[in-house]
Formats: sequence, structure tokens, C-alpha cells
Amino acid sequence: MKTKILLIMVLFLSTSQLWAQDNSNVRIPLIGESAPSFTAQSTNGEISFPADYGSKWKILFSHPRDFTPVCSSELLEMAYLQNDFDKMGVKLVVVSTDTLYQHVAWKKTLEEINYKNREKVKIKFAIVDDQSWSIAKKYGMLHPKESTTSDVRGVYIIDPDDKIQAIFFYPMNIGRNFDEIKRTIAALQSTYKNKLLTSADWKPGDDFMVPYQKTNDGGDLTKNKSDYYQVSWFMTFLKSKGISEK
Repeated sequence: MKTKILLIMVLFLSTSQLWAQDNSNVRIPLIGESAPSFTAQSTNGEISFPADYGSKWKILFSHPRDFTPVCSSELLEMAYLQNDFDKMGVKLVVVSTDTLYQHVAWKKTLEEINYKNREKVKIKFAIVDDQSWSIAKKYGMLHPKESTTSDVRGVYIIDPDDKIQAIFFYPMNIGRNFDEIKRTIAALQSTYKNKLLTSADWKPGDDFMVPYQKTNDGGDLTKNKSDYYQVSWFMTFLKSKGISEK
């Protein structure tokens, strides 16, 4: 009995050490850094990310497992919102540690489901095979306290210059909020070139904030003063209608 317990302990410790060594290169890329590149097989054939998607906004989603309830609801929602993302000029890519064979079967099954009393959807975005965990490691998708073999629900928003602009992580039991993801994309696109800011709970059409300006001398805020207003010396807003004039 003691021998069996000892063997189990040795096996456990060995496995833990292998996991630690195997994941010594795992790192979550930071906002402002270049999105890690990869080439992999997907339901749309071989893809090289982010190169194949050019100067577009991109969202990389990580999913724990195929044929699971929350992941399935998310892919169905993404497919339903495909036109919205197309209008925003956003490309979607999904990564999971399951095999390409499983991805193909899952996609086919999802396309036969009537979800939320809607019409059946077609899944146009690529579902990438990452059974080697190589992509998961590059993007820090494996969180050992959640799972050592499955990705958490990650969202990586990447700009046209292939820089990471936002990252969300959700636990495996909680589905993503796609309204918030779309809101974040809209905010990032609106502020990408003109260095504007968005306030709490900002929505498309709302006014923007600008880096605060102290105007103790009573001078004009800008050359086109009518587009700007302040609620305090450190909170300056630009009316949304003024954006097209900039």
C-alpha cells in the first residue's frame, strides 16, 4: 500500500514538473505589443495569423472545448452577428485545443441548430486546430487553475497594425458579452487615429473626451471651440458631430 502511494506521489510530482517546464514559455501578450503570429490548420484551410487578415481589425477568440454548451452558444452568437462585424471591418478567428476533425464536425452540427428561435446560421470564420497548445502558450490562454489542457475564454482585439489593443478573459462557466465586445471595438476604432478618449459606459454616438486641458487663462479650448465643452478643468469633451471635421 505504501509503495502504491509513493508511486502515485512520484507520478504526480513528475507530471507537475513536466507541466511547469512545458509552460515556462507561456506569457500573456500585453496591450500595445505585436500580436504573436502563427500558422495553423483551420476549418477554412491553413491560415497565417495575423498576416492573412491584412490591415483589418481582428478579434482572436479562444474556446475551451468543442461540443460544450457555453462554447456552442458563443459560436452561434458570433455567426449570427457576422454581418455586424463585417460592417465594422472586423475579422474573427477562433482557437481551440481540439482537433481539426472535431472542429469540422462541431461546425457542421452547429449549422443545423435553431438557436433562440432564429434561422440557422453559417459559420464563416476560421476555427483553428491548436491541439499542440502552441497558440495557447503564445497568447497565455492556458490558466492552470482553470484547466491545464483547455483554453479559458480569451478575447484579443488587434488593430490594423497588428498591435493588441484590448484583452478580456472569462472563466469557463461564463459566456462572453458580445454587446460589450462590439462596443469596445467601436470605441477603439473611433479613437484609433485621433487620440480621443471614451468615458465610462460610452456608446457609439456619444461625445468623446480629450486629454484634459487646464484653461486658467480663460483662453479658447481649441480653434473650433463650439465642438468642445468642459464639465471641469480636467474633463474636456468633444461633441461627436465634430469628429468628421477633424
